Amino acid sequence: MEIKTKNARGLLLVLFLGQLVAFSLAAGNFASSLVANLGVNAPLTQSFFVYLLLTLVYVPILFHRRQKPRIPWYWYLAIAFIDVQGNYLFVEAYQYSSITSITLLDCWTVVWVIILTWYILGTRYSFWQFLGAGTCVAGLCLVLLSDARSPDVQDPGKIPLLGDALVIAGTICYAFTNIGQEYCVKKNDRVELVAMHGLCGVLVTAVQIFIFERKNLEAVAWSPTMISLFAGYAAATFMFYNITPFVLKMSGSTLFNLSLLTSDMWAVAIRVFLYQQKVNWLYYLAFTVVAIGLIIYSLNDISSGDETAESTEAVAQYQQLPSEDNSKGSCSNLNGQERKQQEEAHIC
Repeated sequence: MEIKTKNARGLLLVLFLGQLVAFSLAAGNFASSLVANLGVNAPLTQSFFVYLLLTLVYVPILFHRRQKPRIPWYWYLAIAFIDVQGNYLFVEAYQYSSITSITLLDCWTVVWVIILTWYILGTRYSFWQFLGAGTCVAGLCLVLLSDARSPDVQDPGKIPLLGDALVIAGTICYAFTNIGQEYCVKKNDRVELVAMHGLCGVLVTAVQIFIFERKNLEAVAWSPTMISLFAGYAAATFMFYNITPFVLKMSGSTLFNLSLLTSDMWAVAIRVFLYQQKVNWLYYLAFTVVAIGLIIYSLNDISSGDETAESTEAVAQYQQLPSEDNSKGSCSNLNGQERKQQEEAHIC
């Protein structure tokens, strides 16, 4: 009973953290889309402030520990480099494609993660886990259907095919980043991962801004609205990077990305409460379907963990039996020797 209670609490905690990550991602995407609508194209600069916040908060904590990194620095540099490219591709995609297309192609991150964890980390998925993942994707398709029926008109000046290609490339980058972060956080603690990720991210983005984005940055009109949008994106993404290691360590990359599928539904909720816009009834149905999919996947993941724990206990008990038999045998041998000594003493 205690194990089941702990598993239930762990399930609720994972689902809550997953939705918190999804909400922070939705807030960051919303701020990024507003920046793109104002005609500003500076995706690397947006990411730079996020990595700078991570560096200022976590690097002093890492230095205070006075411990050498447990994982070589070049692994963190590789993960940060791939993550910067993924952020750049996704933010840049808002310049060319619609939110509906970006949301649809974002689902491919789940597919890439399942494939990579299967071959790289050796993770095996059951039928019910595939069913839970498919249910989540089906719920997101309902959100897309609701978005397609909205009266919003796409900007004719955009290039959807180019934006879709950027999103597909970004999903591959995010998949590799999630796998690397999952491996690092399960082999090491969260503070070192976030600190080194932020520090390496600052170095990578600073170099790329100097090479590719310097002219675009000089053309930005830094109005109070623009500064607020950059600050909002940095704060939301900072929260995203803070909570991500917890979810990766407790559940893994697949459930993490399944939880992110609800970020677009949180974006719709932001529109409803902040801008008083009406949404289609399919949104509420989609939220329910995705929640059911997450529960199916999470329950199966935890039940498999229970079976592993039970089998481990059984093996431990089985290994104790020979020692118990040996102890009984040794006791009987001692009793026999004592009897012989008593008989010899009696004869004498």
